[in-house]
Amino acid sequence: MPDPILNHETTDGVARLTLNRPAKRNALTRELIEQTLAAVRQVRDDPEVRLLILTGAGSVFCAGMDLGEMQARAGDDNATEEWQRDSVVYRDLLWELFTLPIPTLLVAQGPALAGGLGLLLSCDIVLASEEAFFSLPEPKRGITAAVVAPLLAYRIGPGQAGYLLLSGRSLSATDAQRIGLCHELAPAATLAEHEAELTAAILTGSPAALAQTKRHLLTGPAASLPDWLQSGMKVSATARETEDAREGLAAFLEKREPGWFPGMC
Repeated sequence: MPDPILNHETTDGVARLTLNRPAKRNALTRELIEQTLAAVRQVRDDPEVRLLILTGAGSVFCAGMDLGEMQARAGDDNATEEWQRDSVVYRDLLWELFTLPIPTLLVAQGPALAGGLGLLLSCDIVLASEEAFFSLPEPKRGITAAVVAPLLAYRIGPGQAGYLLLSGRSLSATDAQRIGLCHELAPAATLAEHEAELTAAILTGSPAALAQTKRHLLTGPAASLPDWLQSGMKVSATARETEDAREGLAAFLEKREPGWFPGMC
C-alpha cells in the first residue's frame, strides 16, 4: 500500500500536517491540495485543537505546483476549466490557512518555492532551517504567481514583493528573515528542538485571546485580500493558457532553456 501523500496527526491539542511526497519535493498535485484543504477544515472544526503545524517530509518543504500535472492539463479538451479548478482549490487552501481561528506555525525544513511559498505566507509564524531558501520562479516557466502575490505583498510590502515576483531570484533564509518572510531560523540539526520551544511558547497564550487577535488582524489591511485573491486566481488560470506557459513548462520538464515568443503578453 503506498504511503499517504499527507500525514495528519493530532496530539495534546496540536495538529500536525506533513506534506509527504519527498521523492517529488512535495510538489502540489490537485489531490494533495484537496487533502490538505480538507485537513485544515477538519482542524478548524475541532474545538480541542489549539495550534496547527504545517511542514514537509524530506529535504524540501515544497517545490510548488506539480508542473508535470499542470502540463498534462494542456492536452485535455477542457484544459481551461481544469486550470481554473486548480487555481480555485489552491486559493481556497491559502485562505483557509490564513483565516484559521487558531495560530498556525509553518516549519520549513528546506526550500519553499512557488506555490510552496504561498503556503508559508498563509501561516502566522514561520520557523525555517538556516539551509532553506525561497523563490518565485513562475515567470521562468511562462506562468504567474498571481495567487501568491497578494499574500506576499501583505506580508512584506509591495516593493519587496515586486522584487521577488519579477526578478526570479532566490532568497537565503537569512535574507528571508530580514524582510519578514521568516520569523525564526535554526540549524537543521536543532530544528525540531526549536519547533518544540516555539510550540510551547504559543500554547502559553489564552485560546480566546489568540482567536480574538487573529480576528482583529483580519479587520485591517487583510480585509481586501479576498478580492485580490479572487483576481489572482483568475490571472493564474488564464496565464496557463498562453504559448509562453506551454513553452516554459515543456522546457522545465525537458531540462532546457525556454525559447520565448516575442510579442506575447
